[in-house]
Amino acid sequence: MEQESQEQIPSKESQIFGIRAILEAIRNKQEIDKVFIQKDAQGNLMRDLMGALKKENINFSYVPVEKLNRLTKLNHQGAIASISPVKFYDMEQLITEVSESGKTPLFLILDQLSDARNFGAIIRTAECTGVNGIIVQKAGSAPVNGDTVKTSAGAVFNIPICKVEHIKDAIFYLQGSGIKTVAATEKTDSSIYDINFNEAVAIIMGSEERGINPSVLKIVDEKAKLPMFGTIGSLNVSVACGAFLYEAVRQRTV
Repeated sequence: MEQESQEQIPSKESQIFGIRAILEAIRNKQEIDKVFIQKDAQGNLMRDLMGALKKENINFSYVPVEKLNRLTKLNHQGAIASISPVKFYDMEQLITEVSESGKTPLFLILDQLSDARNFGAIIRTAECTGVNGIIVQKAGSAPVNGDTVKTSAGAVFNIPICKVEHIKDAIFYLQGSGIKTVAATEKTDSSIYDINFNEAVAIIMGSEERGINPSVLKIVDEKAKLPMFGTIGSLNVSVACGAFLYEAVRQRTV
């Protein structure tokens, strides 16, 4: 769960508002990406909504009422939900299908990437480089909204995206399925060019500000960094992700 005021607000075509409407959407298993809750909202119905959000582990965040009022002139009751334009895949089923297809699996894990435009750019590159699926955490990850769709150039509709409870559990499952996990991090002496991408692999990219969670770095199989020769210490995450994915492509096509 996030509790911050700087939020990517859903566009009108992808939102539902009102506590009862959101509760009904949850009961009907709609793909709810995130719910925006008015700060200090009270009442039995709101408590029911909060209970449902926590039970289903749906991402939510508190925002000022002024933000909700800018989204609709109607009675939002202190809650607006962002509905995902895509259906999410079951990770275990996807891994099984890819492994049985005869292809060399290439997965991408995004550890709480928070910017929708970066997410869209990464999805676009992932689709172009033949990534079999993208894995994100339910809580704290960038939404799949209009910005994501636009910056992905529609690629979001062509690549499987899986939402999981915890990134670490996903990594353990991948490893147990014979898929090597490689973390993109500056906290290593190994270069991207030291990594063998010709085997089944999942590349892990971190968030824009914090990078990969230290607890995640402890359990990955390998770590790699990009060579840096300028005065700037890091690349935009979508650019860095592209470099990693195209190194995998280069190795697999030579």
